Amino acid sequence: MNEVSVLLLAVILDLLIGEPPHRLHPVVWMGSAVEWMRNILGNSRISGIILTIAVAAPFTLPLFLINHLQDPLNLIISSILLSAVISIRMLVTSALEVGGSLKEDIEDARKKLSMLVSRDTTSLSDEQITSAAIETLTENITDSVTAPIFYFILLGLPGAFLYRVVNTLDAMVGYLDSENRDIGWFPARLDDILNYIPSRITGVLMVPAALLLGMNWRGSFRILLRDARRTPSPNSGFTMAAAAGALSVQLEKPGVYVLGDPCDGLDNEKLLEAVKLSSLTLILFTAAAAGVMLVIP
Repeated sequence: MNEVSVLLLAVILDLLIGEPPHRLHPVVWMGSAVEWMRNILGNSRISGIILTIAVAAPFTLPLFLINHLQDPLNLIISSILLSAVISIRMLVTSALEVGGSLKEDIEDARKKLSMLVSRDTTSLSDEQITSAAIETLTENITDSVTAPIFYFILLGLPGAFLYRVVNTLDAMVGYLDSENRDIGWFPARLDDILNYIPSRITGVLMVPAALLLGMNWRGSFRILLRDARRTPSPNSGFTMAAAAGALSVQLEKPGVYVLGDPCDGLDNEKLLEAVKLSSLTLILFTAAAAGVMLVIP
């Protein structure tokens, strides 16, 4: 089976259809499994290791059986499953919805943004909402698209699903509060390791994407080098910093990090530019991934 065909068909399916129905979404199932297992295991570092293995196994091991299916069934099932763990359409749509609401009703924009970020959005200004929307968009293109594709290249469909399991675990238990500090330690560290290379590749690809779009590609490269490590996460700053430089704006999570220089103001036009930049970066990444798979069978 041609894995390039699987990748391209999966991307097309995601763009055309978007997320699977909630009751059929494998990431939703992953979240339910995490919640159920953590209540059984308790809160310790050993529990975190067991939780990761216990959730990963049923979502990855059965996928090896798909290799025994004949085409075109293999191609169809693999493409549908891969499309379920990438989220290009949802990311872009969510950012555009926040921008659209911001022009009409700031309270609605705050409400929509609250479903995308962990920070308190109840008193954010227009510029703070725009910054947060750009931050979550540019950070999550790694988590939701490029990293799953990266591990699909390396390990096939089980690799893409393994990544999403770990990423889901990190999103649910990878915090430093007393409830999650111990059980979330292992999945959080594993998520950092798995994102290390994809986040840097994606950040670097934003520079030529900015060049092709006529944005500030020199600034993108400069801010990437200067600010990428200013975030608490060792990985999330690479795409956000590259985007801040390309857009000539300053992105800030108050009390946590500041990325870029405030050359231009933050407005809805900058959010639209961030969507274009992220979209072209994903096109470049997908093209590069397909090229790698063609060159290295």
